[in-house]
Amino acid sequence: MKGILIIAFSLISLSVMAQKTDTVFLKKLMESKPELFSAVLNHPDHNQVQILYTQVNRDARNNPTFKTFSYQLDPHHYFYPASTVKLAAVIFALEKVNRLKGTGLTVKSTMITDSTYKGQTKVLKDSSAKNGLPSIEHYVKKILLTSDNDAFNRLFEFIGRAEINEKLKTNGLNDSRILNRLAIGDAGESAKHTNLIKFYNNDKLIYDQPAQYDPKEYELQLSNLVMGKGYMDSTDKLVNKPFSLAGKNAFAINDQQKLMQKLIFPEAFAVKERFNLTADDYKLIYTYMSKYPTESDFPKYNPKEFWPTYAKMLYYGREQVTPDPNIRIFNKYGDSYGYIIDNSYFVDFKNGIEYFLTAVVQSNEDGIFNDNKYEYDAVCFPFMKNLGRTIYDLELKRTRKHKPDLSKFKMDYNH
Repeated sequence: MKGILIIAFSLISLSVMAQKTDTVFLKKLMESKPELFSAVLNHPDHNQVQILYTQVNRDARNNPTFKTFSYQLDPHHYFYPASTVKLAAVIFALEKVNRLKGTGLTVKSTMITDSTYKGQTKVLKDSSAKNGLPSIEHYVKKILLTSDNDAFNRLFEFIGRAEINEKLKTNGLNDSRILNRLAIGDAGESAKHTNLIKFYNNDKLIYDQPAQYDPKEYELQLSNLVMGKGYMDSTDKLVNKPFSLAGKNAFAINDQQKLMQKLIFPEAFAVKERFNLTADDYKLIYTYMSKYPTESDFPKYNPKEFWPTYAKMLYYGREQVTPDPNIRIFNKYGDSYGYIIDNSYFVDFKNGIEYFLTAVVQSNEDGIFNDNKYEYDAVCFPFMKNLGRTIYDLELKRTRKHKPDLSKFKMDYNH
């Protein structure tokens, strides 16, 4: 019986991978709404738009199959992925905890980070945690709620750069690499060194991870690595040369959505292709991916800085509105260098709607990078909102043979 089930899961996985991507539908859909999309459609290369939309259809047993549509998808055309890489780090960190469980390590163990190489910093406490101490679990929460950069950097150091990139390849995410910490100017040799870390249960040392060094470069065949006409350097001086993003993180949207599909529907993939996550791990990720910052007590956020819909760009843009109580969006967004990216699984419990939507758009009219002058509010956020609403309206009208049972994604947000 077990063998039959494995074969069945393998066939499901093959059917998922064999789905051909429609490259025409999204273009026609946006062209039918020029009042929403003409500005970007008239300059698709200028705004570097890429979109992946995947419909989810259930059979009588609630098993999912996928049908994917793309617009300008090009895994080799580089865009800066910003914080979207953090979802991979969350998953890989939890997998590493599970691999080390024999040591007594858990997601709640106290994680003390030391510094052993120039530029590295220590973490001995975390005032945003209920017990005032850092842990894998608390870093995961901070990443998924408000995209905390330091939390990502600490998971990057725990997993190790070599393991992160090995896991990307193991999971078939072949158009991506994660090389750097974020928001601290991490590059070159410093990015190859990760910190010494110690884990404690109460006062007992249970796991001691030495500092690591990863000499590899992780080359990818990428175009568009040099952009614009100038940039502001670290001293805020204008350099009149194109801006190079060579040696930066890369996370193609096809890889982003595949990661999300494996996370949301592990049952749709062969057992050997699934993440090594426990039921509690999935619950943690699902809860904090879809939870609003205002629903969190630890960490606690100022609602003026992090309002409920702050991170839900592919439906709300960056508008400060009351979220629809029937909708939850499981996502990871990114914003940097004029790029806005969002990778989402969308659920409407009332109407029985679910779909995946991943998109990137950029606006940098003056061609200068690092000057904090990007058209996020005028171009990027409205585009993401309009795209999300257009797909949602489409899904509202789409007929389904079987209404999905979405109870798996009803999380308890009171804790």
